[in-house]
Amino acid sequence: MIDPDFYQEIAQSLGRHKLRTALTALGVFLGIFIFVLMVGFGPALEGAMNKRMAGFATNAVFMWGQRTSMPYAGMQPNRPIGFKNDDIEPISRIEGLEHLAPRNQLGGFRAGAVVKRGNKTGSFQVSGDYPAFQYIQTPVMRAGRYINDADIEGRRKVAVVGEEVAKQLFEGQNAIGGALEVNGIHFEVVGVFGSKATGQQGDNQVRQVIVPFTTFQQAFHFGDHVSWFAMTAKPGTNGADLEKRVRQLLAERHRIHPEDEMAIGGWNAAERFAKTEKLFWAVGLVLGFAGLMSLLAGAIGVSNIMLITVRERTKEIGVRKALGATPASVVMMVVAEATFLTMVAGYIGLVAGVGMIEAGAWAVDKAGDKVPIGAPFVSVEFAAAATVILIVVGAFAGLIPALRAAAIQPIEALRDE
Repeated sequence: MIDPDFYQEIAQSLGRHKLRTALTALGVFLGIFIFVLMVGFGPALEGAMNKRMAGFATNAVFMWGQRTSMPYAGMQPNRPIGFKNDDIEPISRIEGLEHLAPRNQLGGFRAGAVVKRGNKTGSFQVSGDYPAFQYIQTPVMRAGRYINDADIEGRRKVAVVGEEVAKQLFEGQNAIGGALEVNGIHFEVVGVFGSKATGQQGDNQVRQVIVPFTTFQQAFHFGDHVSWFAMTAKPGTNGADLEKRVRQLLAERHRIHPEDEMAIGGWNAAERFAKTEKLFWAVGLVLGFAGLMSLLAGAIGVSNIMLITVRERTKEIGVRKALGATPASVVMMVVAEATFLTMVAGYIGLVAGVGMIEAGAWAVDKAGDKVPIGAPFVSVEFAAAATVILIVVGAFAGLIPALRAAAIQPIEALRDE
């Protein structure tokens, strides 16, 4: 049952010291406001990583040859391991393999090569790929097409270029059908692609020139050399299991000691993504804890103010008890004041925090890939939980002062100066 006099009394009590009440409410407001922001912007950090890795297969595995670290079958350690074309077919038969993409690159991993068009030049990554590589690093085709099986079979001198390559060398002109020169070899551009990724990852992808793998080997005198293998696991197959099977096969084919872990390098995207998810879970936990501590600090401020209020109202409480007020009613009075102050200030902070999160999400969505972070987010469930927390915190903040007020003896209260 709602008693108007009860709430009028709370308002009068809090209104006696307007500045003190306002400052206390500000502490609660900031506490819940920071709490909401901490929790809401946690997903934004994770979204930043997702943007950077967008279009990249989360079940991808990369493997390349290094040097042996153990002697084996009469051969000394420090022996270089290089993969060949005849490794491709045996790997393709491995259980759990979905896509296999052998790859070569001029200059090695992330190295650049001089690419020319007329009197324009630029340094870009030049790679020899199979069509399957598009399932490992998904291109966003802006024009034309990606390399296909016919290009591989016919060793066609065609190229698919990133949009940054097209921008620098073609300067707004249609790149499709144009010619590029790499190390004296001319290639016809058949496709231009962009990237779903942002940041450095996205920049690197759109600065690529991709030619058919077989053409690359022939044009740049790579023979049957394969720099590394990129592959994806079938749904239901663990990336680590696939990597283990491929390692075992390659170790047998290249006479590597079964326990030599240095001879073959590897990078498992599934394991890396799993570690990243754990990292962001920990970051979210830390942010939530920090926000909760800020809320607790506001509650402590309310509790301290209520202790001062109880001390100032000692005579009033003594009169109430002398007139028959029970300790429970005194406790209820103090707790209600603390809860009311906390809920009003906290609810305003909650609304302001959610509003800030929604504004941030709108701004990120509007900016798209131009910003390096994801959209902040808070759920309806969180808002409901925060409301419950407000009630609990308010009651807790007033409990200690309320118990102190209930312990006041009427005679001693009336003697208080």
